[in-house]
Amino acid sequence: MVKEDIVEDSEDPELSIEVGNGTIPMNQKTQAVTVLDCKGTDGNAQTEETALLHNCARQLQKPLTESKPPRKLRQIFACPPQGLLARTVTNVATVILVWAVVWSITGSECLPGGNIFGILFLFFFAVIGGKIFGLIRIPTLPPLPPLLGMLLAGFLIRNTPFISDIVQINPKWSAALRNIALSIILVRAGLGLDPKALKKLKAVCLRLSFGPCLTETCAAAILAHFLMHLPWQWGFILGFVLGAVSPAVVVPSMLILQAGGYGVEKGVPTLLMAAGSIDDILAITGFNTCLGMAFSSGSTLYNILRGVLEVAVGIVAGGLLGVFIQYFPSNDQASLVWKRAYFVLGLSMFAVFGSLYFGFPGSGGLCTLVLAFIAGMGWSSEKVAVEEIVAVAWDIFQPFLFGLIGAEISILSLRPETVGLCIATLCIALIVRIIATFLMVSFAGFNFKEKIFVSLAWIPKATVQAAIGSLALDTARTQQDEQLEKYGMDVLTVAFLAILITAPIGALVIGLAGPRLLQKAQISSGEEEEGVVGGGEAEIPGPA
Repeated sequence: MVKEDIVEDSEDPELSIEVGNGTIPMNQKTQAVTVLDCKGTDGNAQTEETALLHNCARQLQKPLTESKPPRKLRQIFACPPQGLLARTVTNVATVILVWAVVWSITGSECLPGGNIFGILFLFFFAVIGGKIFGLIRIPTLPPLPPLLGMLLAGFLIRNTPFISDIVQINPKWSAALRNIALSIILVRAGLGLDPKALKKLKAVCLRLSFGPCLTETCAAAILAHFLMHLPWQWGFILGFVLGAVSPAVVVPSMLILQAGGYGVEKGVPTLLMAAGSIDDILAITGFNTCLGMAFSSGSTLYNILRGVLEVAVGIVAGGLLGVFIQYFPSNDQASLVWKRAYFVLGLSMFAVFGSLYFGFPGSGGLCTLVLAFIAGMGWSSEKVAVEEIVAVAWDIFQPFLFGLIGAEISILSLRPETVGLCIATLCIALIVRIIATFLMVSFAGFNFKEKIFVSLAWIPKATVQAAIGSLALDTARTQQDEQLEKYGMDVLTVAFLAILITAPIGALVIGLAGPRLLQKAQISSGEEEEGVVGGGEAEIPGPA
């Protein structure tokens, strides 16, 4: 039976069909016709909901499916533009506007051949290279790290004949931008350390943090001294550059495996992410110490004592600054998160640049790590908001870092034997690291497949190598010593090749080996129901 409902002005009038005990609104003609056409065997309207779902839904889906292509075409050619076309026009207009504003202020510096033009050109093309690599998707594999696209963009700009002539960047500006990116990386590393997790670290995490890093460092130092003929100080500088793993590659890959339930029962992804952070801090601290020793004049004993002094100065200064920004700005101030982010970033940049100015290059990085860690302890859970702002700063300076590293490498200046020796040093040191990692987790409660995966997951190198790989060259340029500059270029070449080779291979190995070597967590229905009733989360057991 069909009837019209009379409603008040405050309600929306609509037609309805009274079917059995329910009322079906007739706000669309297609729905009304569909309902009226749904008949039973006796000619009366069906009162079963299943009839409406099975018969009517199929008739409603057909016109909706047929209207999709015209809707997409209308969206693409809409006036005013929308979707992809609108985003493209907006991005292009943004780039042109940035260049136009800077040109109106700096004049010839923003024209081809000028310093500002070169910086903007490299930044935008590094961003484009990162976006292109980010779009490359391989099923069942983690995405390729965008930093590879940024690195190759800088490399192509430097080695393309016409473009290399119009893109000229002042070495002082290049070094300053890379140091800013380094300070941001150090702040993220310091804030990312969880004091509660550090207290609960087991012996396997400490072994995994110190053992492989120090073993690879020593192996690379020996190889660099005998194969590449670097002094021992420079050999250990190169060793600590190679000794760090890349959080930009390892962490996203571990999160993908963790979301899929692989290795969760024994805490493999969590273990690798926690140990990776400590591994990076150890490598950066050792690098800064060796860097200070390499550029100091005096006896070997004096250099060792100076290195210890730089470490002590960095720890003390970082501790004092960290305690200061725990309480200033105070909790009752407005825009508290932004002020804290400003202080932690500003003090970290001052520590990095100030240490270079006062002749203690090994103190700045350690000072930044300590102040960020102590500040994060005082802020507790509130540091998450600060980390988000620091992450935005990293997104801005990441294209500068990897683009400038790539732009430092010139094909014409590379000799085949140098490249061969660099690759040999890298590969042998990496093999030593894999073996050392396997030994470090041999008595940690893992099975053979899990040990293999942990060893292979320690392959990728990218972020730390880009951050500290060029510092030795920048410091050598200030000394105006050709021999030291050659040593610095060798270190930078190895860092560049390490990123180019290990980052994609490491990401692919983790993505392929993870589902095959790690056990996938399976929760039975009884356990799941018990967990829901209990209202608590079960603690994931870790290795002994």
